[in-house]
Amino acid sequence: MATLNDLLTSKIPPHSLEAERAVLGAILLERDSLPKAIELLRAPDFYKEGHRKIFDAMIGLFERNEPVDLLTVSEELRRRSELEEVGGSAALAGLVEEAATAAHLLSYGGIVREKALLRDLIRIATDIIGQSYEAREEVDKLLDDAERLIFQISERRMQGSAIPVRSILKDTFEHIERLYDRKEHITGLATGFAQLDELTSGFQSSDFIIIAGRPSMGKTAFALNIAKYAGVEDHKRVLIMSLEMSKEQLVQRLLCSEARVNSHEVRTGRFPQRDWMRLTNAAGRLAEAPIYIDDSPALTVLEARAKARRLKAEHGLDLIVIDYLQLMRGRNPENRQQEISEISRSLKALAKELAVPVVALSQLSRAVEARQSKDYKPQLSDLRESGALEQDADVILFLYRPKVYGLQSDEGENVAEVIIGKQRNGPTDTIKLTFKSEYASFENLAPPHRQLEPV
Repeated sequence: MATLNDLLTSKIPPHSLEAERAVLGAILLERDSLPKAIELLRAPDFYKEGHRKIFDAMIGLFERNEPVDLLTVSEELRRRSELEEVGGSAALAGLVEEAATAAHLLSYGGIVREKALLRDLIRIATDIIGQSYEAREEVDKLLDDAERLIFQISERRMQGSAIPVRSILKDTFEHIERLYDRKEHITGLATGFAQLDELTSGFQSSDFIIIAGRPSMGKTAFALNIAKYAGVEDHKRVLIMSLEMSKEQLVQRLLCSEARVNSHEVRTGRFPQRDWMRLTNAAGRLAEAPIYIDDSPALTVLEARAKARRLKAEHGLDLIVIDYLQLMRGRNPENRQQEISEISRSLKALAKELAVPVVALSQLSRAVEARQSKDYKPQLSDLRESGALEQDADVILFLYRPKVYGLQSDEGENVAEVIIGKQRNGPTDTIKLTFKSEYASFENLAPPHRQLEPV
């Protein structure tokens, strides 16, 4: 009688060479298909080794911003001494001839991905079976490993594309208080913070902007304020990539900030009846804002780039916000400093390629709290894990709230400072804002008098 191991090893793993050829042919036929394919697939997803090498060559060209077509892929494979291994130029031409159209790329890509996930499950199951027979590990440890590995496959299967806020806004509502009217001198994307816009002229196209701070300083709240102003007030198309919080959590934050209702009360469902009108009005405003949210975990730079490219092609794009940089993955995970440097360079390149400001949130090192002078204001040397961040960024903003350290400010306990630590094309300075913790929102310290909408 055949053993389980014999059955596992004798069977051919799930695959579809036809779907793999259709995907590669579609990419060669229509160069704009590659970003869509990158969102779905990775080189190891292809069963045939030659197909893996072809797809990896395409990715290499994509990363260098070079066109992807029959000629360039052939040359890239020749440069790698792999052209003959995949069947030569004739094999690539055959892929194009078979494809006929790129219209069904996502369908074929889905088949390739499903087969790859099945192979991953078989590989993990076989490994778990082997470990179980050997019984070298405790059962709890085996169960933990099995759960973790299968969860990773499940996570990848559930990864989706950016989702418009309209589809997320169902049962949560808020009211909006209008932010300031756009200033004449702003040449870039307005942030809604008057002094910051004066000093920067707004966030400029192709700029890589870092918002840095220690935990609890309000980095996410500050970035969401900027994204919300751009989307709601100026109708700019915004992509938020959140590696830390879910899309539902982000939308709730947007709503609480926009409607100026207590975020804790909203989370617990214990808010006053009068807030319903604010919530309803705010929901309507946010539903019309072209804000897209992608909360895929453990996002790679390559995947982020593909998602942004695709959204720009399909809907247009004016601003990218990434929360936060240290949670992204690069191609060199062995050396964290080199990995952060790669991520930093790639985000700068993304801003330049798409001609939009890319705003990335970043953690600061613990050295801020370790200073003997008790001067907790952050500085460039506090940027965590890589000097490349300081070098690549066009603008670096530090968030500092004295209250977090138990200190007082002359302007009041809720004052927050935005320190422009670097600006390639402008001055450095410090801006004072008010932080409304109950709304998880920053506001101008001394806003001009204006009429508020009735609620």
